[in-house]
Amino acid sequence: MSKSIPAPELPPETIPVLKQIEDRKRRFTIQVRIVIAIIVFALLLLLKFLGLDFNFMQKWSGFILQGTGFTLFVSVMAISLACILALVGALGRLSRIPLANGIATFYVSLVRGTPLLVQVFMWYLALPQLGQALEEAGLSGAQKLLTLPAIPAGILALGVCYGAYMTETFRAGIQSINIGQTEAAQALGMTKSQITRRVILPQALRLIIPPVSNEFIAMIKDSSLVSLMGVWEISYRAAKIGRRYFRSLEMLIMAALFYWILCIILQAVQEKIEAHMARGERKRQ
Repeated sequence: MSKSIPAPELPPETIPVLKQIEDRKRRFTIQVRIVIAIIVFALLLLLKFLGLDFNFMQKWSGFILQGTGFTLFVSVMAISLACILALVGALGRLSRIPLANGIATFYVSLVRGTPLLVQVFMWYLALPQLGQALEEAGLSGAQKLLTLPAIPAGILALGVCYGAYMTETFRAGIQSINIGQTEAAQALGMTKSQITRRVILPQALRLIIPPVSNEFIAMIKDSSLVSLMGVWEISYRAAKIGRRYFRSLEMLIMAALFYWILCIILQAVQEKIEAHMARGERKRQ
């Protein structure tokens, strides 16, 4: 039975230094929290001075909160589609096959070069017109097939757009893996697909996941664009109630608050993921 090796003891002179570092971190954290609390208090005073109806905001907060289900559903489905497209696009961009490389390059250039709002309307409003043209050309049922409901159109628009941006993230992550590992895998007789699956992608994911988390947080906010198609998510509900009762400021503040809370939660999850992925690496103090 093997004996466990005891952890080396710290030199006595390093203990006061470590305590000073911990105390400095603790004081810094407390000071940051005090600053944030002062800012929040000042904002509340400002909102009170502007004459906001807090009772009205509280009354409709539950109604707006119900829209988070649509927001999260659209965002999760869209980021899943974006990850698939980004992986395929990155492999295409790295491919030596001219057709694959050309298609991936054109996809990234086109989508990144056009506004997301235009893309949303293209999926929702322009596709039915394309279907009509195809149907007139003799392709029966094309218009019905290309007339998408609001939620699928929003998921496709967000997923395709973010997939183009994330393609470069995936490509950079794959290229960051040392070429020596690929050569070693080739020496062992692995095929290109085996090297990609077993050597490259598992290591690249550690570098890709943190920026993908950032993209998901950004997508939570950009998902508000689907409100233009009548999806009852956070922004749509807030705008609808605000226009009905002429209380747009209160409702938009509530919507912003819910988006902010979602982003805070996701940032906390992201920090946990990054800490998990960075295990074993030396962290800067």
